[in-house]
Amino acid sequence: MTRTLPSTEARIPHDGGSVRDLRRDLYAAGAAAALVTAAVLIGRHIQDTDHTLRVDWPPLLASWGPHVGPGTPAAVLVAVAIVAYGPAVAARLRWRALLLVAWAASLAWTFGLALIDGWQRGVAVRLTTRYEYLQVIHRFDDIPGTLRDFTHHILIHSPGHWPAHVAGHPPAATLTFVLLDRIGLRGGAWAGTWCVTTGATACVAVLVAVRALAGEGLARRAAPFLVLAPAAVWMGTSADAYFTAVAAWALALLALAVTRGSLTAAGASGLLFGLTCYLSYGLTLVALIAAAVLWLGGQGVRKRPMLPAATALGAAVVPVLFTLAGFDWWEAYRLLVTRYRQGAGGIRPYTYWVWANLACTVLITGLATAAGLRRTGAVLLRRDPADRETGRLALLVAAAALALLLADLSGMSKAETERIWLPFALWLLPSCALLTRPRAWLLLQATLALLLNHLLRTGW
Repeated sequence: MTRTLPSTEARIPHDGGSVRDLRRDLYAAGAAAALVTAAVLIGRHIQDTDHTLRVDWPPLLASWGPHVGPGTPAAVLVAVAIVAYGPAVAARLRWRALLLVAWAASLAWTFGLALIDGWQRGVAVRLTTRYEYLQVIHRFDDIPGTLRDFTHHILIHSPGHWPAHVAGHPPAATLTFVLLDRIGLRGGAWAGTWCVTTGATACVAVLVAVRALAGEGLARRAAPFLVLAPAAVWMGTSADAYFTAVAAWALALLALAVTRGSLTAAGASGLLFGLTCYLSYGLTLVALIAAAVLWLGGQGVRKRPMLPAATALGAAVVPVLFTLAGFDWWEAYRLLVTRYRQGAGGIRPYTYWVWANLACTVLITGLATAAGLRRTGAVLLRRDPADRETGRLALLVAAAALALLLADLSGMSKAETERIWLPFALWLLPSCALLTRPRAWLLLQATLALLLNHLLRTGW
């Protein structure tokens, strides 16, 4: 059963249809493309002369390798279907049906892109390389003992030092795969499937949050862009897809808590926030987006002052459990900073990556998002009371952009941000709801993702 939204709900509440605005959108997309071009050309020169970037195809950790695979027809079919029918379907489906369809379409898009590299390389072995979590499953036979000893193996010169991704994350990341192994879902295929399947739910979480905070009309307009994001190239298959989903649901539940006054949602949100911080150190910056959610839901917080307390109580659960088990988050992070400087992070030049990382963000969010961010900035500068819902969406997107910029300036993410920043980049995509001519922009998004996955062989 379908329904048509009232025109006042589906429209963009500002003068988004003018030729001048469209021209400015194209200028923003062109500037983003120029940034990527500069990052490629300058990065290629630096890598060829100094070999300090430590990537084969700057600014991405990838190598040139045109190819097709079994996922090619599926990915193209999904892209064509979403470009042709996505906006109309998103406008007409019942809300719960839309969420289910968005998750299924995101899953199909991500798996399709991953399978361009074939099942083995695209999914089954991604998390089994020497840098990855599955390499150390056998060392967690005694989980409490391993947690107590975890920090002793972070530095690269320590005995039995952890692989890069294990050392670079709190132990909840590795424990996820240990627990999958314990329940019988062993090996890279199950681990990869877990990451893709959970990661695909992240777009649903963002839709839930946008609807709660900025209205259903804008959420529906954003849906096709969230599904067809170029970020799916890196969501399949990396553990960062799983991290992205956990962080996204923490924010979505917080949005529901402040708009519905639900203490249960607030506590569950806090629980996931705590887990997020023990999956990746850098995701503590998600707190900036959470602050924006609380600000936007200020009326609900004033009606139920216990909501922040419930969130804080939930957020304490995971840190308390890990601390009691003997893991010191702060000591581990201090050692990680040293480990980062011992490896490629200490060699890669900050002066290149501080802006080339932003070129990576263009590649994972697409040129449509560059245009959407231009419109976001215009909304924030204009602050038109008639554009209340659009202004609320703009504030949410701006908070995500600020979190990403702070991560960039920290210097702790030099390269590989095409996957590391997925939890932040996902929240930039709703800005595309402000664009006119959505099918044209969706076609641009799909083309970028397909070209990236067919021309490059990504790795991490």
